[in-house]
Amino acid sequence: MSTSPSLPSPAPPESAPGGAVAVLTAAGSGSRLGAGVPKALVPVGGISLLRRAAAGLIASGAVSHIVVTAPAEEVDRFRAELEGLPDGSAQGEAGRWRGIEVVAGSPRSRQASVALGLTAALAAVPQADVVVVHDAARALTPPEVTQRVIAAVRAGYEAVVPALPVSDTVKEVEAHRAGEPEPVVGTPRRDRLRAVQTPQGFSASVLVAAHRAGAERAGDEALAASDDAGLVEACGGSVVVVAGDERAMKVTTPTDLALAELLLEQQPTQGRCPAEGSGEN
Repeated sequence: MSTSPSLPSPAPPESAPGGAVAVLTAAGSGSRLGAGVPKALVPVGGISLLRRAAAGLIASGAVSHIVVTAPAEEVDRFRAELEGLPDGSAQGEAGRWRGIEVVAGSPRSRQASVALGLTAALAAVPQADVVVVHDAARALTPPEVTQRVIAAVRAGYEAVVPALPVSDTVKEVEAHRAGEPEPVVGTPRRDRLRAVQTPQGFSASVLVAAHRAGAERAGDEALAASDDAGLVEACGGSVVVVAGDERAMKVTTPTDLALAELLLEQQPTQGRCPAEGSGEN
C-alpha cells in the first residue's frame, strides 16, 4: 500500500462526465451492540447510523446515486428510514442525482453484499467512472473525506483509502485459541502502519474486476476480504492512502456508540446535519 499522495482539490462535477456512485453497506446484524435491531438502524444522537451515513455521502456533493445493502428481511424498513433526505442535486450534482436505492445484501459476507450493491449501482448509472464503498457504521464521516477520496481517484489513482496513523504499538502474533497466551512473532514499524477507514474509492472498472477475481472468496466470511482495497491488492492492483478523519470511527460496540454520542455533543453542527427530517428514528 502506497503512502499518501499529494492531491489536488476535489474535482467539480462538470469535470467528471461519468459521475460517482456509492455503495453503502448496512447489512450487518449488530449483535455486538446488543440493540435488538440491525446495526444500521441504531440511533446516535437520535438519528440512525444509516441515515447519518447516507446524509454524509449526499452532503459531499460528489455522488450521483447511492445503493444501500440491507438485510433481506429489512429492505422496506430501510427504505422508510431513508425517506425525506435532501436531494443530492442541491449539493452539487445538479442534473445527475438519481436518488437512493435499497437492495438486499448477502448473509454470507460483507464482500458478497458489496458485490450485489456494486451490480445495482452500475445498472442504475452505467457510465459511472468512480465507485465509493462506505460502511454505515462509520456514520459520522465528514463529507470532506468522501470528496478527498474521489478527487484522488480522478487524479489517476485506481484505488484510494482514507486512513489515520496508528498510535499504538502493534504486535504480530501466532494466533492461538481465545484466552490462550499468543507468542509474539514481530513488531511492525509503527510509522508505516495506517488504520484504514471508509469510504474507499475506486475506478469503476478496477473494482468490478477485483470483485470478479475474488468472487470465490465471497461465500465464506472467514475467507472473504475485510475491505474492497484488499480485493484490489489481491489481484495485483495499486492502493494509495489519503488522510482520514477521527470522526470516521466505526461503531461496533456499546463503547463505540457512547464515543459517537460524545463526538456529536462536542460538535453540534454535525448533529444538525441533513440527516434530520422524517425517518423512523
